[in-house]
Amino acid sequence: MVPELVGVWASGWAVSRRTPAPVERPWGVYLEVDQPGQVGRHVLPHGTESAVRQAAASVALAHTWLKVPVTPEEVERWLPPGWVADRDETGHLMATELRTTDPVAPEGYTASAETIEGVTYLLVRHTTGELAAKGQMAVLGHAAVVDRVVTEPAHRRRGLGGFVMRSLADHAAAKGATLGILGATDEGRALYETLGWKAHAPLAACVYRPQ
Repeated sequence: MVPELVGVWASGWAVSRRTPAPVERPWGVYLEVDQPGQVGRHVLPHGTESAVRQAAASVALAHTWLKVPVTPEEVERWLPPGWVADRDETGHLMATELRTTDPVAPEGYTASAETIEGVTYLLVRHTTGELAAKGQMAVLGHAAVVDRVVTEPAHRRRGLGGFVMRSLADHAAAKGATLGILGATDEGRALYETLGWKAHAPLAACVYRPQ
């Protein structure tokens, strides 16, 4: 199940971030990112030594990343010189069965949603007009990939993160999606598990930083 989840997550991430479509490679897919600190990323559905070594050997440009469904401790044993496992960027592959809950914004907040070129953007604003929380997702057939869920520091611990997640799930279900997938930080995982999401694998983040 994990390889399938990784594949859908990579495709949805590309749609959400408006990068070129994933390019098939023998070890997985490659996503061109072209951002400061990240030229691109190889996403590996199978966390094996051979896949990691093949992917790493194909890289010549600094700031190219690998995302692998294993722990940083496992993957760093397989990395050639110049590569590091970045624990700050390591996350968790999570999924859930989507269901409609008709969430209501916490008192003092309003929400708006807009879908542009296959990506739904949800914004939550305080009555002052200040942006308080946001999230986005891409729907790919039966699956919805959730991305960039953020609550601003001044508005945390008010239920906004859960509201954003439930609202995105409702929008995805309305489009026919039944499966939600995302890559979570440690902090995000704690929230998402309270909402019924399950962690299926770690997502080690490795980057090529030659001296």
